[in-house]
Amino acid sequence: MPRLSDKSLLAIAAVVDVAVHARGAPVAAKSLAARHGLPPRRLEPVLQALVHAGVLKGVRGPRGGYELARERRRVSVAEIVRVVEGAEEEKEIILPPLVLDVVQPAVAAAEQTFDAALDTVTLEDLCRAADTKGHGSDNDRIDFTI
Repeated sequence: MPRLSDKSLLAIAAVVDVAVHARGAPVAAKSLAARHGLPPRRLEPVLQALVHAGVLKGVRGPRGGYELARERRRVSVAEIVRVVEGAEEEKEIILPPLVLDVVQPAVAAAEQTFDAALDTVTLEDLCRAADTKGHGSDNDRIDFTI
């Protein structure tokens, strides 16, 4: 069963949070972390990876923070996941032939289907859903631990 990592889910939530709460001004990392019940040090590496990939833009200064680097409709969930998952180093493991010849190809096909589905979900879609469910207010607090 394909499953997104907690880190990927946090990254998606962070980008949605920035998109929903920006309102013409950058979203401070402290505010974002507080809404998600996380220490800022847990969130910063995720945010920085998203900045380096061009999903978010970092704004320096006392009123700095993060804002979207592109329009909501031009950011897919799959892109966010690829950024975060690509930042992790994989340990080299020698895999047996059964894994290489049978298991990996089957799982790869399923992952391609899953990735294609994620490519169709945009940040705009998630922001609309957040607005519909009332997650656009500054009083939102989503408990999310890693």
